[in-house]
Amino acid sequence: MAKFTFNMPDVGEGVAEAEIVEWHVKVGDIVKEDQHLVDVMTDKATIDIESPVDGKVVELAGEVGDITSVGAMLLVIEVEGEVAEEADHSGDEGHETQAAPAPKSAEVEERIEVENPDASDADDAMAADPSPPPAPTPTPAPEPAPAAKVLASPAVRKRAKELGVDLGQVKSTEDGRVRHGDLDQFLSYNADYGSAAPARADEEKKVIGMRRRIAENMAASKRNIPHFSYVEEVDVTDLEAMRAQLNDNRGEKPKLTILPLLITAICKTLPDFPMINARYDDEAGVVTRHGSVHMGMAAQTDAGLMVPVIRDAQGKNVWQLANEITRLAEAARTGKAKSEELSGGTLTVTSLGPLGGIATTPVINRPEVAIIGPNKIVERPMFVSDGNGGERIEKRKLMNISISCDHRVVDGWDAASFVQALKKLLETPVLIVSN
Repeated sequence: MAKFTFNMPDVGEGVAEAEIVEWHVKVGDIVKEDQHLVDVMTDKATIDIESPVDGKVVELAGEVGDITSVGAMLLVIEVEGEVAEEADHSGDEGHETQAAPAPKSAEVEERIEVENPDASDADDAMAADPSPPPAPTPTPAPEPAPAAKVLASPAVRKRAKELGVDLGQVKSTEDGRVRHGDLDQFLSYNADYGSAAPARADEEKKVIGMRRRIAENMAASKRNIPHFSYVEEVDVTDLEAMRAQLNDNRGEKPKLTILPLLITAICKTLPDFPMINARYDDEAGVVTRHGSVHMGMAAQTDAGLMVPVIRDAQGKNVWQLANEITRLAEAARTGKAKSEELSGGTLTVTSLGPLGGIATTPVINRPEVAIIGPNKIVERPMFVSDGNGGERIEKRKLMNISISCDHRVVDGWDAASFVQALKKLLETPVLIVSN
């Protein structure tokens, strides 16, 4: 048998190191060639590392969360053969391994005596009296006394049942009847009853993989970008009515959510506000105002927040956008999104759907200079024109639009003007789908 040292392979051009995010084997496991060993994350993607040989894992060179360099030892596999080989064929000699000689019987006996010094005494005792001691006769448990009936009103009994309180433990302060005051006093001295949830032990969780990247990116964004936010209310009653009509007549097309309509409206608004669709290289001191809209779309996954990018969103209609949104969201959730699909955005939309809340202050996806957050649609009574110079109260669908901007690049007036222009388009939805 020999040991095969598997070094961290070169997983991409310009990649010098990677983070170990999940081991799929442990010491002692038997592995086959091409078996999935470990997941590592680079600046570009998460990569599966597979075994180049058959054998037994005898050493792992890092823990989850550790950073390993290309060419550094990743793990050691015991393989058949006389001389070990290096995974990167660097020329280093392998280490031969020999099975340790079997211990002599006397050594085995001596080891047993050391590990169990009382064994001989126990053996002597058994030899002197081979018969086992008689088992003790069990004492029958006393029968419980019948519980006395507790006097209480139906309301008190119901409340005690909801709180999980045994009325037999509650002391009555008057005529033997348990009242609400007695129950309150009992609860005040027994905090465990009626508590919101049982206490739990603290849990420490290492920040690794995608969660570490998110933490680093968010910290860099807040540290380097002077954010400001602006929120405006938009009446989307007519937009929602148009969306329903489009869905009723969509045929084989995908069902529309409000997101592709919003992205289309944003793309139609941006030409007048090029400072919004931009990227700022603060090290070089250069702002690039992009002609094409590569729309980032924040998507929640089990691994954390990811931002797949819809390329050339300005050139797609609402149905094409709906298809692309579905495809990219699924790729992000299943971990199949390509590196180029997760980078290069010029503006990001982030939406929590029905959890959107009243307003949000999203963090900019650096080096972009703005991020737009549609919020939850709610119905409220509003004053609207009755067509005769007066007003009437009508139920309308309203949604707040939030935008966060990099104040180094975007002025408050620019952000407000952009949102007002976007609002006008959303409140006249026929303009969204017309050329």
